[in-house]
Amino acid sequence: MAFKGVDFYKVDDLLTDEERMVRDTVRRFVDEQVIPVIDKHFEEATFPTQLVPQLAELGLLGGNLPEEYGCANMNNVAYGLVMQELERGDSGLRSFVSVQGALVMYPIFSFGSDEQKRKWLPLLAKGEKIGCFGLTEPDHGSDPGGMETRAKRTDKGWVLNGTKRWITNGTISDVAIVWAKLDDDIRGFIVETNRPGFQAPEIKAKLSLRASVTSDLIMDDVVIPEENLLPKSRGLKSPLMCLNQARYGIAWGGLGAAMACFDCAVEYTKGRTQFGKPIAGFQLVQEKLAHMVTEITKGQLLAWRLGRLKDEGKLHFAQTSMAKRNNVAIALETARLARDLMGANGITLEYPVFRHMCNLESVYTYEGTDHIHTLILGEAVTGIPAYK
Repeated sequence: MAFKGVDFYKVDDLLTDEERMVRDTVRRFVDEQVIPVIDKHFEEATFPTQLVPQLAELGLLGGNLPEEYGCANMNNVAYGLVMQELERGDSGLRSFVSVQGALVMYPIFSFGSDEQKRKWLPLLAKGEKIGCFGLTEPDHGSDPGGMETRAKRTDKGWVLNGTKRWITNGTISDVAIVWAKLDDDIRGFIVETNRPGFQAPEIKAKLSLRASVTSDLIMDDVVIPEENLLPKSRGLKSPLMCLNQARYGIAWGGLGAAMACFDCAVEYTKGRTQFGKPIAGFQLVQEKLAHMVTEITKGQLLAWRLGRLKDEGKLHFAQTSMAKRNNVAIALETARLARDLMGANGITLEYPVFRHMCNLESVYTYEGTDHIHTLILGEAVTGIPAYK
């Protein structure tokens, strides 16, 4: 028998009917609305903004947050499957949804006042407002505690000064969640991007995540009212909690990119004839395909168990680090192997493989580099931090 698709261990059987329905709905959306246009957006370095209303209508923005704020209230396995299917289309699309939900709506939901939640979450869920997350700075990536952005309380409210970098959605955002240092603390702020002194120039000439908007955030004496402070945010733990939400989605998203590359490689090698037979019939090709499907299957089981732990309230952040680290690494390896099997044809936009490979180089780095997640796991198993 020949196994069809990338479900070698019948992970579908571990999903509920509702989870499969969510996955299949997003899969159809990606097949019908994303894949036909994404290559052009990647080539032209534009984000498909026309898809935002459809993402909102499907309930994908902040999809695992409560219904009272206009969100879908899906469980975390279903949410993970959403991320998987979106990244099967393109990492840039998954990044947009991930930032909107995990890095903008989640901090407002977790650290915001009731008034802030009532005001912002429904607008963000409907896609009527777009948000971004300002933590990383030009000189402070893996060590966000060294941030130089400052917030000062004055009789006018709060005054923010500083620069953030590598900010997804920045240029197209209506609101930014900005993390800044006070004298003895780190706090989160809701910053409307139309305030005087706020700029968000787009970073151009990217060779990765080209169908995604990436920006600097520049704040020069930006004044915001007292009520824009996220009152429950305290210390570096607060933004790291947000990053853990995003990393969870990435652990699933990487699988989607890997699945797209694997499926493409299988079909290509079955149809490509050399030396009188399909190259899928050669041992070296089958060894690569066997390795790819094995690693994807292991990643699927890792993500599924991670989602169940999250839904049960038992998830430790180091477990998320393991899944993000593993699944993005195997996705990047899968993309590279698929490109190898496809030869020169693999570098063109006629196939999705090289686009995914380029995107995954960024996904491998952001939301915690592979090295940082390695050290998180090292500390988890030894009890000894090795960051310094």
